[in-house]
Amino acid sequence: MSELRTVLEKYPDYEAVIGMEVHVQLTTKSKIFCLCKNESGGQPNKNICNICCGYPGVLPLLNKQVVNYAMMAGLATNCSLTRRSQFDRKHYFYPDLPKAYQITQQYNPICKEGHITIRLEDNSTKKIKINRIHMEEDAGKSIHSSYGDASYVDLNRAGTPLLEIVSEPDLSSSFEVRAYLKELHRIVRYLQICTGNMEEGAFRADTNISVRKKGDRELGTKCELKNINSFKFIADATEYEIARQIELLKKGERVVSQTRLWDSKKKETVIMRNKEEVADYRFFPDPDLPVIEINDEWIERMKKVIPELPQKKFVRLCIQKGLTPAEAEILIDDPELAQYFERVSELTPSKSVINWVLRDIMGYLKEHKIGLIECLVTPEKLAKLVDLVEQGKINSKVAKEVFLLVAQKGEDPEEIVVQKGLEQIDSVELLEPIIKEIVSAHPNQVEQFKAGKDRLFGFFVGKVMQQTKGRANPNLIQKLLKEYLRK
Repeated sequence: MSELRTVLEKYPDYEAVIGMEVHVQLTTKSKIFCLCKNESGGQPNKNICNICCGYPGVLPLLNKQVVNYAMMAGLATNCSLTRRSQFDRKHYFYPDLPKAYQITQQYNPICKEGHITIRLEDNSTKKIKINRIHMEEDAGKSIHSSYGDASYVDLNRAGTPLLEIVSEPDLSSSFEVRAYLKELHRIVRYLQICTGNMEEGAFRADTNISVRKKGDRELGTKCELKNINSFKFIADATEYEIARQIELLKKGERVVSQTRLWDSKKKETVIMRNKEEVADYRFFPDPDLPVIEINDEWIERMKKVIPELPQKKFVRLCIQKGLTPAEAEILIDDPELAQYFERVSELTPSKSVINWVLRDIMGYLKEHKIGLIECLVTPEKLAKLVDLVEQGKINSKVAKEVFLLVAQKGEDPEEIVVQKGLEQIDSVELLEPIIKEIVSAHPNQVEQFKAGKDRLFGFFVGKVMQQTKGRANPNLIQKLLKEYLRK
């Protein structure tokens, strides 16, 4: 029996209903309501001030760049921008929340009613509605000692600007969850408003999952998956949680509303806390911050800075560049790599460029753990190398050697070929004596080949390539060998 593509195939009478809440940490220079550096980590409690620490009598001052970034995110996700939005206070007590409330946008968020499009396994598309995007401040960080019962608070992260992107419950599988998150992740990186670093918490998602029998209109009890820092783990946790809830219902038991964590070693979700009662955060408008008014001119200004977005780039790469969906998918996942590919494509018409980029460039970067900016194989040099192959000046085997030399020293491919005498041998007069000699030196193999052992043809090709140090034209070798082996 083949492996299940999704756990729902095991339960054909059930369906999952999933919504996402994604927190995007913005890359502004300063925090959302003060002039402290927007840098977490490092020395604890270094980037803080009276506002970060919630001192009595201090007043927040809104960072305009946060509003710009929120508008860009809204426009990129097809949202309606709220012309008059405001901030609210969300009250709760936790040691790393010094004011005992968080400034957020509960009642009048800056963006509403948007959507993004995700690509499914069969390459069809599905529209996922976005309920809202709102601005808010992050809390600090509690650090629990491993040597005793003590806990410490680092407020460097307090006041970091966040966008919370809340979807409608339109997702129905772990594949869709992963596709939705990856698309949002791409969008915020293309906009350059977030680093997207999940391990550092710059892009983090809460997954709300419920299950029900197909045909039922009433939603099931949802559980929230929290603090999972990779796409794979979120997908794995979603699969597990769907199965866990369905098994409870099949046994006649009740799903309890909970916040759950993912244990990646045991590969199971574990309870963090029950959520049977709705928390009362006592929201009310923040009296210290004015209403944000957005006019047409501001909106038009933000539209002009929106770059080509991932899905539009995907379609263009497939149509204009002739890439397969799988190739285009890899490129759009890395804006720098996509830009690199397009630059090489401008310099050479060869269709082999995508293979060089996905195989050789990506392989070299991964092996040497470097980024494109550090790679000595510039688009110009790769284009020259590709053209040398296309023009028949070197063969593919020699091209690999030249690529490594360029990557190591940054030299010009054409100069390497000339200096090292690597030009392809295309002369029948030069190759014919070599082939005659090799055929004469291996009579047993010749007889076996004539008797039907076709695999030995590769043996002779290898001998010729060895004799010519890889410089011989492979097509010409095969043509000449076929003539001499049949005599």
